Amino acid sequence: MPAMTQARTKFACLIGFGEAGSTFARAGSWGPRAAAFDIAPPRRAVMEELGVTPCASAEEALTGASLVLSLVTADQALEVARTCAALISPDALFCDMNSVAPGTKRAAAEAFAAAGKRYVDVAIMAPVNPARLGVPLNISGPDAAEAKDLLTGMGFAKTRIVGDTIGRASAIKLVRSVMVKGLEALTAEMMLAAHAEGVAEDVLASLDASEKTITWPERADYNLDRMMIHGRRRSAEMAEAAAMLRDLGIDPLMTQGTVARHQDIGELGLNPPPAGYAAKLDAITASPKNHPNSNKGES
Repeated sequence: MPAMTQARTKFACLIGFGEAGSTFARAGSWGPRAAAFDIAPPRRAVMEELGVTPCASAEEALTGASLVLSLVTADQALEVARTCAALISPDALFCDMNSVAPGTKRAAAEAFAAAGKRYVDVAIMAPVNPARLGVPLNISGPDAAEAKDLLTGMGFAKTRIVGDTIGRASAIKLVRSVMVKGLEALTAEMMLAAHAEGVAEDVLASLDASEKTITWPERADYNLDRMMIHGRRRSAEMAEAAAMLRDLGIDPLMTQGTVARHQDIGELGLNPPPAGYAAKLDAITASPKNHPNSNKGES
């Protein structure tokens, strides 16, 4: 690492230390170079395990940080950004890595501009695991070039500047997510119907005839797996995608359905998921939430 880059990244701050934050810190062996704050008390033990400095508040974590990575849930991203805008050093860079709508990032950036602070839009373009620090990052905003240098200095291997406008990186991610997460939600709906009719193998075989890169049984299993593990987080992301579509004057009919489907499956708590799509479907349909006599339609 160049001496200048090392000096500038001597102290980094992570706001949110869930799967993404802890994975990055572990993969990069950040240890004492990083401090972190998370509202979930159990995350403190993970920070200590990795040698990251645990902090009792966002203000404590931000003190002295030259690079800040915001890795919280989508529904908390704007509030966290506004809080940090009042606390962060004017010399530091705040990298908002959360999966939220471009409009949400622009609103967050306005809070930073009003406080005379610097904000960068960063979009994580693939699952954090197993890529870890090899996960592709799209970066946009007036300070994108400096953010790219700092993130590279922390070990991120695939960083790409996509423009100098806040919201552009997130727009690329969320427009793509309309397709990717939409396909997952449609897969679940298709497979539940096929399972109920006892025609899953025939349906998958008919689809597999036109798909050569990955078999449809593999795709169905993978998509269901992702929704069981990450359904609630992805539902929050897709709610932001729906907000983006509304901002564009587009009625998010399919995307709003994707929000609900991911949320429903994520809330079943089937983690770790059973092996194989058939076992996953059995687990979903056996859930009390999906029982014909459940009261899920009642208030």
